[in-house]
Amino acid sequence: MAARGHVQDPNDRRLRPIYDYLDNGNNKMAIQQADKLLKKHKDLHCAKVLKAIGLQRTGKQDEAFTLAQEVATLEPTDDNSLQALTILYREMHRPELVTKLYEAAVKKVPLSEEYHSHLFMAYARVGEYKKMQQAGMALYKIVPKNPYYFWSVMSLVMQAISAQDEKLAQTMFLPLAERMVEKMVKEEKIEAEAEVQLYFMILERLGKCVEALNVIRGPLGEKLTSELQSRENKCMMLYQRLQRWPECNALAHKLLLKNPDDWQFYPCYFDSLFHLMDQAWSPPEEGEHCSEGSVHHTVAEVVRFVEERIKGEDGKESRSLRGPYLARMELMHRLRERGCPEESLLGDPLELMVQFFKKFGDKPCCITDLKIYLHLLSPEQHVQFVNRLSEAVPLGEQGEDGFAFPEDTKALQRHLCVCQLSRALGLHHSLNVDGKLLLITELKAHYRHGLKFGATALKTELQFSDMYCLMAAHVYVDLWTDTGDEAMVWQCLGLLQEGLSHSPSNAQFKLLLLLLYCHLGAFEPVVDLYSSLDAKHIQHDTIGFLLTRYAESLGQFAAASQSCNFSLRFFHSNQKDTSEYIIQAYKYGAFEKIPEFIALRNRLNQSLHFAQVRTERMLLDLFLEADIVLSLEESVKAMSLSAEEDDIPWDSMRDNRDLSVFTSWDPKERQLTDEHRRRSLEEECVWLRIRSLTLRLLASLAALGHTPSQHNSEITNENGVGDKTSVHSSLLSLLHQTLQNAALTAEKHAQVCKQTYPFLGPPPTRLALALSSGSCQCQAAALQLSVHLQELETAGLDESSELQNQICNGFKSLVVQLQEILNKCKGDLLEMKETKLKTQPTLLENLVFFVETACVVFWVASYCGKILRPLKSSLQKKKKKKKDANTPAVLCGFQELTGSLQDLLAQAVEHIKGQETSITALKLATLTLEGHTQEEEAFTKAAMDKVQSSYLRSLQEVGDLLKKRAETIKNLKI
Repeated sequence: MAARGHVQDPNDRRLRPIYDYLDNGNNKMAIQQADKLLKKHKDLHCAKVLKAIGLQRTGKQDEAFTLAQEVATLEPTDDNSLQALTILYREMHRPELVTKLYEAAVKKVPLSEEYHSHLFMAYARVGEYKKMQQAGMALYKIVPKNPYYFWSVMSLVMQAISAQDEKLAQTMFLPLAERMVEKMVKEEKIEAEAEVQLYFMILERLGKCVEALNVIRGPLGEKLTSELQSRENKCMMLYQRLQRWPECNALAHKLLLKNPDDWQFYPCYFDSLFHLMDQAWSPPEEGEHCSEGSVHHTVAEVVRFVEERIKGEDGKESRSLRGPYLARMELMHRLRERGCPEESLLGDPLELMVQFFKKFGDKPCCITDLKIYLHLLSPEQHVQFVNRLSEAVPLGEQGEDGFAFPEDTKALQRHLCVCQLSRALGLHHSLNVDGKLLLITELKAHYRHGLKFGATALKTELQFSDMYCLMAAHVYVDLWTDTGDEAMVWQCLGLLQEGLSHSPSNAQFKLLLLLLYCHLGAFEPVVDLYSSLDAKHIQHDTIGFLLTRYAESLGQFAAASQSCNFSLRFFHSNQKDTSEYIIQAYKYGAFEKIPEFIALRNRLNQSLHFAQVRTERMLLDLFLEADIVLSLEESVKAMSLSAEEDDIPWDSMRDNRDLSVFTSWDPKERQLTDEHRRRSLEEECVWLRIRSLTLRLLASLAALGHTPSQHNSEITNENGVGDKTSVHSSLLSLLHQTLQNAALTAEKHAQVCKQTYPFLGPPPTRLALALSSGSCQCQAAALQLSVHLQELETAGLDESSELQNQICNGFKSLVVQLQEILNKCKGDLLEMKETKLKTQPTLLENLVFFVETACVVFWVASYCGKILRPLKSSLQKKKKKKKDANTPAVLCGFQELTGSLQDLLAQAVEHIKGQETSITALKLATLTLEGHTQEEEAFTKAAMDKVQSSYLRSLQEVGDLLKKRAETIKNLKI
């Protein structure tokens, strides 16, 4: 705002101090300065708007809006007021008001290029494509510049993309856009590359591939210069769409002659060969094979071509290119897939891979190159293959410990690649326990030896030998998951902490540490690890689940709020940012990016993680604050939470989680499969549905509690009470149905797969534990009870003894269920057995389920109190008249319920105190770790301390919340 040029207008000079105060964040002074100015100059509209900006930033939204509307109704046309109002409306997240502002300005100043372009951009912010098209043409008529004309054309394309009816897009919007561009082509007015790109986009969307090909290969195609091989790539794509395999083959072969390392053209080359073979294509007897030149239509020709490229690389003095060598293995893989005998023309896969390793084994990419072709080897060749590779690794003399080490970084990289390939072939997994422990010793020795090569490395650089450390950690994890020996996980944590001390920027160390701590139920160290990963932009969606999945379930409520905020801030800013990206794309003519930005926005709005975080954040706020800080009704109102509306896009849900974020060299049978991904998504959706319905039922309960009691059913329906009751009932039946499906899903998953997901795969949801602890069932039963309470309200206390007994039984059942959940929390969270540390994190998760369920039961009891109070007071009036009346059962039952709830919470608080005492009493410093150096022991004990501290923090937060709930239950009287 402050970057304004020198202007003679005296108003600018008067407004300058207010701009400066706002820029420096001194909003109160800006408001005062604006007030002073307005006393002298009442008609200075901009000062009013700047005051409104100050009010908006100090949280006085309503005052700010009123002030802004005062100016907006005057339809200002001065630049200062318009820009200030635009800034204000943007901060208020009301971009639709900016359009009205500039519509009025354009009517008053119809020939202003600036106001017309601002109006166009205002429409772009709200996605009004039809109005954008009209604004673009209006602008072009005033100032006939090409960009304005093409803004209008692009707006037509956007109408086609966003149209619900595909037929309308294909028959109206796109043909009109095509005609508009053709008009410019005929008049030879096409000037920029962006305009050709837009023409190509229109033809492509219309499916006019032949016409698009003519444009690309014609004079207009010469304008496509911003990207390397832009024309060739587009031609290749069109040939594939048109299934012109001869041209596809000839063009790929021509481009590979130019650059044999350009991998994108090898798959096209091989695909086209097999299509030509399937069609039994043969070249014409005379003339060119096709418009792109000669075609290789037999395997022998393609093999010869690849071998020639390899010979060319072998004969070079400079470093060879990987492309041709990889192409040979890719061709072998494809020929084997098709069962072609010509596979033998390429040679023995083992020899080819050994040859590749000799040439490129010192590059970090060698492992990823070879890993995808390991299936070409037979299982009998695995050991032989690793032995052959080991022979090609130059190592020094054997030391005292029996290990020989590489003497430079290239040899280290070769040795590391052999270890990685051994793991990928399953040789590590087939070792027995002693073999794995010996392997860990060797990997750790190589890791520590390799540190000398990075002695002068910066903190932001990775050590050359980091992958040895990571692989040793993976072997520790194998031992832990296979044998259940928790000593392995402590040693693994110690090793990774050691690795992190030498390589503080290694994201893989942090991710694996994060996962291990979560598996042990310790969330406290995870917060710092995640923030040190410095996740940027889209990563909050792709890896945010690692953080949000465990925070609340492990009792770290403050950290859970913070982690949800991290993600939500990104998702909400994405809405605003995408509009700005689209505007920039229009300004700079990057038209092909606009649909991409829109697709990104939709993808994030439909994100599974976004829906989860939104739901969990609101539930968490209710558990922490409802009826403690604010009443349940006020909390629900503050969140603008509606029981009727379901804002989760269930049918278009996108799973954007990056489930391959962990580096892994596991063999194929141990990797994450598509079935795992599908099952994980199904499980996540079921759990989200349960949580979402629970949240909406709590909102519905708040709405029922907020409604004044009405006995006359007609009046009730007029007031919408009957409507709220039906919403509550339908949500309850949905919850019961979802819980039945959840039980079936959990059972099915248990039968299909005895073991859960791979350790480095997606974390399992809380669903299985929620069902086994009885938490879901107890919450549903509590919410169901509210329906009977409504019936009681209608029936009154006199004629409802059966209903009262039913409610009393419901109260007793809730207490029994809560007691059962609490019993499942009992046991030692952390204990020392014969100098070994043992954890039981499920006890902590069960304790959190107990807290959540107790909150739901408390809210239902609170609602019950609201219904019983007026019934009791009317009964007391009657009692005065009839002296022998007995106390109704439901009132006695309610008092028993509140008493039992107090006892249960007291038990839980006592259990937590006991756990805190026993965990604090554990003297981890006295623990002796056999067979470890002093340094290793220090790192391992530091990890143990973090787990111990985290447990205590979780217990403290859960205990504090339970104490607050216990206080509020004491006040629950009728």
